[in-house]
Amino acid sequence: MSFALIPILRLVRVGYVLAREGALALVPVDEAPRLVRLAVRLGRLIERRNLGGGAERLAVALTRLGPSYVKIGQFLATRPDVVGIRVARDLESLQDRLPAFPRAVAVSVVENAFGKPLDAIFRSFSEPVAAASIAQVHCAETLDGRKVAVKVLRPGVRARFQRDLAAMAYAAQQAELMSVEARRLRFCEVVETLARSVTMEMDLRLEAAALSEMAENIADDPEFRVPEVDWDGTARDVLTMEWIDGIPLNDLDAIAAAGHDRIRLGQVVIQSFLRHALRDGFFHADMHPGNLFVDAQSRLCAVDFGIMGRMGLKERRFLAEILLGFITRDYRRVAEVHFEAGYVPARHSVEEFAQAIRAIGEPIHNRRADEISMAKLLTLLFEITGLFDMATRTELVMLQKTMVVVEGVGRSLDPSLDMWSTAEPVVRDWITRNLGVLGRAEQAGRGALSLASAVATLPGLIQRADVLTEQLAQQMGRGVTLDEASIRAIGRAEAQGAFKGHLALWVIAALLAYGLFGF
Repeated sequence: MSFALIPILRLVRVGYVLAREGALALVPVDEAPRLVRLAVRLGRLIERRNLGGGAERLAVALTRLGPSYVKIGQFLATRPDVVGIRVARDLESLQDRLPAFPRAVAVSVVENAFGKPLDAIFRSFSEPVAAASIAQVHCAETLDGRKVAVKVLRPGVRARFQRDLAAMAYAAQQAELMSVEARRLRFCEVVETLARSVTMEMDLRLEAAALSEMAENIADDPEFRVPEVDWDGTARDVLTMEWIDGIPLNDLDAIAAAGHDRIRLGQVVIQSFLRHALRDGFFHADMHPGNLFVDAQSRLCAVDFGIMGRMGLKERRFLAEILLGFITRDYRRVAEVHFEAGYVPARHSVEEFAQAIRAIGEPIHNRRADEISMAKLLTLLFEITGLFDMATRTELVMLQKTMVVVEGVGRSLDPSLDMWSTAEPVVRDWITRNLGVLGRAEQAGRGALSLASAVATLPGLIQRADVLTEQLAQQMGRGVTLDEASIRAIGRAEAQGAFKGHLALWVIAALLAYGLFGF
C-alpha cells in the first residue's frame, strides 16, 4: 500500500492540473459510470474561467505538467480507441514545443557524450533552433565544413519519464481491475507500448539506426529522402545528421512561391507513406507538417525519426486487402480478412460483420472524391470492430492514426485530393507483387527454407533434450538440497514477511479504531 501512495499522489496532481485548466470538459460523461460523472462535475468546480477551446485547454494542462506529459499527450492522440475520437482529435493539435534549455547546458551534454571539448567536435554550434519535450536541435558545422543538425537530449528527462510512467502504469492496472472495457482496450499494454516507445526515443542511437534503415529502404525512391546520419557525431544523448534545407509543408505560400507542384506533392505524401508501410513494413509514425519539408528538387524530406511504426507481413496483407476491398466495394472480403487474421473472434458471424462494414463503405461511394475521407473511414471501421469484440492491435492503431495525419497533410496541399485514386496504385502493386502468383511462389520458397532450417537443427535439439533429461533424472534421484546459508536466508525472509504482515494488521486495526471510536 505504501508503494501505491506515491503514484496515487502523482495522479492526484495530474487530475488537479487537468481540472484547473478545464481539460475535464473534454471527458465524455454521457455514458460514463455515475462515480466518473460525479468526479468530473466536482473537478469542473475548480477550473479557471475564460479558457480557450478543447485543444488549447489540453495543451496548457499538459505543458504545465511537464515534458513527459506533452509526449504522453501526443502518444494518446494515436489511440482514439482509448481516449475517444473527440479527445484524440484535440490532442492532434498539441505541438511538441517547449522552452529551450540554455546552449551552455547543451554544450555540456555534447562534451560529456564524447569526452572532449566542443571545439574538438564542431567548428560552430548555434543557439537552439527548435525545442521539444525530449530533445532540442542546434545548427552546427563539422570540422570538415559540413552543415549538420545536432539533436541534444534534455538533461534529467529519463528520470522524469520513469516517474510519470510509473503513475500511469498504476492507473492502468487499477482500471483493468475495475473495468471489462479497460481490459479489452488493454490499458496496461498501452502504457507498456508508450514506455517502450519513449525508452527508444530517449536513446538517440536508436533514432539514428531507424533513420539509417529508412535511408536504405528508400534508396531508389526519387521523390522521398531523409538526412544522412553522422555516426561519428552520434551517441546516446546526441544525434548528428545532415542539415535539411527545405520549406516546411505547412508554409503553403512559400511552397507556391518556390514553384513546387502542390497537387503532386500531396500525392507523394500519401503514396510514400503507403509504400513504406506496405513495401517495407517500416514507416515514419509522426508525419505532421513540422517534420516534413520540400527541398529545391521538389523532393519530400522527412526528419525526426523518434517514433516509427512496424508491421509484419500479416498486418500488411490485412491493410492492403481492406483498402482494396473498400475501393472495389467487396465488403464480404473485408470481413473475411478480419476473421482470417484472427482479429475478430470466431464466435461472431462473417455475414453480420460484412453488413456492418457495408454500412461504413456504401455512403462514401455516393460522394465526390474530395468529400471522401480515408481517415474517417478507418475511424468508423475501428468503432465497428469494437462492437464485435476486436481486441486492440497496437501496430494497426498506430498505422491508422498516422494515416489520419498523412491525409490531413495531403489535403492541406490539395483540398480536392482523391485519396482512393492516389492510394490504389500502391495498394494494387503490393497485392499483385505479394499475393499474386509470384508472391505465392516466394512465400513457398521461404517456407521450404524455414522447414529445411528446422530439420537441420533437429539432431542438436534431440541431443540437448537427452542431456537435459539425464540431468533432471540425476537431480531427482539425489533430491533437492539446501546448504545452511540458504536455510538461514529463507528463515529470515519468512520472519520479515510475518513481521510486515502483523504490522500491517495492527495499522489497519488502529485506523479502524480511530475512525469508529475517535481514539
